[in-house]
Amino acid sequence: MKKTIIYWFRNDLRLHDNEGLYRAYDDAEIMLPVFVVDPRSVAPIPGIDAPKAGPHRIRFLLESLHDLRESLRKRGSDLLIRLGDPVEELAKLAREQGVTAVYAGQEATTEEIDLEQQLAKRLKADHVDLRLFWMLSLYHIDDLPFDVSELPDAYRDFRRGCEKEAHVRQVLPEPTISPIPNGITAGKLPTYTSLGMTKPNVDKRAAIKFTGGETEALARLHDYIWERDQLRNYKYTRNQLLGDDYSSKFSPWLANGCLSPRQVYWEVKRYETERVKNVSTYWLVFELIWRDYFRFQAAKQGTLIFQAKGPRQVAVAGWTKNKALFSAWAAGQTGIPFVDAGMRELNATGYLSNRARQNVASLLINRDGKPDLSVWWPWGAAYMESLLIDYDPASNWGN
Repeated sequence: MKKTIIYWFRNDLRLHDNEGLYRAYDDAEIMLPVFVVDPRSVAPIPGIDAPKAGPHRIRFLLESLHDLRESLRKRGSDLLIRLGDPVEELAKLAREQGVTAVYAGQEATTEEIDLEQQLAKRLKADHVDLRLFWMLSLYHIDDLPFDVSELPDAYRDFRRGCEKEAHVRQVLPEPTISPIPNGITAGKLPTYTSLGMTKPNVDKRAAIKFTGGETEALARLHDYIWERDQLRNYKYTRNQLLGDDYSSKFSPWLANGCLSPRQVYWEVKRYETERVKNVSTYWLVFELIWRDYFRFQAAKQGTLIFQAKGPRQVAVAGWTKNKALFSAWAAGQTGIPFVDAGMRELNATGYLSNRARQNVASLLINRDGKPDLSVWWPWGAAYMESLLIDYDPASNWGN
């Protein structure tokens, strides 16, 4: 019997610089690329009137899956789509196809880690191995100058340690794609209706039309850096509020794994060699390291980043679970024009600039008196989770 491996796509919806996928194709005689759409990902969030992943996030995900499927089909393969509990669906497919191992990207946050552990236990009963690959960050977890359990709490110390003692690995090439056997049902992408929601309309006033998928991600990377030559100005424009090019806008593709942070890093390095090296080119890498910091803090802190007291064990008194205030904030009806404009943009597009995010969050959660609302901050984080197309748990809840 030929060695058959499932590659379970998660937040790594790309062919470039995907170590797990690369190793799966290298190790297998038959390789089955799979994505499982979990209905729990659109379940209502307790306490607020919003699904865990709302229509804007689902739109971006479905576009990304469609693009990944088309890329695999052009290379003679396909993306198998399943709907249901990932543990059950992957175990079922493994049994049906005589799979010897499941490969996947390793996650850093608690829900995702719990899922990995459940799957490993389930597969073990059928003598199937689960092999995980760390692909979430710019710096590989094995290359950090400190153990995750001893990670510095201050970003400055984390960054300086990485810059002095760690290195960024080279980008892995796209794997050689092999066909899947005949007779395996590929499955259809779910519809908005099947997921219990309405397809969102992207407001024509949106700062940029984000389209999910690796193809668009690589096009944006090239366009922003090389065609529009905006990298040289990044540090001085990144805190603006509206427009295509004030910031890189890479975050939705990074969050969904359509774009590798290492791909961005090495493109910056090439730009520094071929055009200019300045404080702006450094600052984009600086922001990628911030992203790493939250990922590794999530790995260190576990469930604490999702608890109101947080890793610093702050007192929770003063935050109120006031539904009326929260609803006014979420709808962009606080009466404070700048904040309301931000929330309306978020609701209409699924995106909000970094500076606007800081301001809308500040109004909701600060406990210093008027005009601050002093509302229970986990509600705000959960609402952002539902809306943001660039949502990822470590950066959202960490911030």
